Amino acid sequence: MEDQKGNLMQSENLCKRASKVNGIERQLVELKARIRDLNSLREKLIALKAEHVGTFHQIDAYFETPRGRLKLREVEGSDRLMLVYYEREDVPGPKRSDVFILEIPRSTAFKRLLKKTLKAKAVIDKVREIYRYDGTQIHLDTVKNLGTFIEFERETAPDPHSVKRGQESLEKLMENLGVSRENLEEMSYGDFV
Repeated sequence: MEDQKGNLMQSENLCKRASKVNGIERQLVELKARIRDLNSLREKLIALKAEHVGTFHQIDAYFETPRGRLKLREVEGSDRLMLVYYEREDVPGPKRSDVFILEIPRSTAFKRLLKKTLKAKAVIDKVREIYRYDGTQIHLDTVKNLGTFIEFERETAPDPHSVKRGQESLEKLMENLGVSRENLEEMSYGDFV
């Protein structure tokens, strides 16, 4: 009887934890560019009256997958982990991206499970400043051993017309901030190492 009671309590605890898992599926257009001067871009964002959301220390562990990209993100000070799977074109400039994010309570067991079942590809350690401007999320990233980058992400509907409008918005913002086309990157940080 005592064993059944213990098993029931364990099951209830697992159910409570599982109910705290959140899944988000989004379509984005995005771009990434290598930059030299974060301060200059920060000043331009302030001049545009972009909203500063915050600055975060993030560690992304990338794993090999048959297609797309999979990473586990830890944010310093957060009690949550984010498992992020995404598929996107590897082209410089604004590109469409299909993203699925599973947010779960921080768990050492879950991290160990991923490391046992999937082959690790890379670990990226970065400080990310996040801004919002006119429907676009802007990241100023300082990535350990890789340098400094700017990223734009804009949520969009999946139809070609909406994707095209989103890409045009990112190109206009790129122009406004003085981000050079020559500095555009086609790959993810996990592919750089």
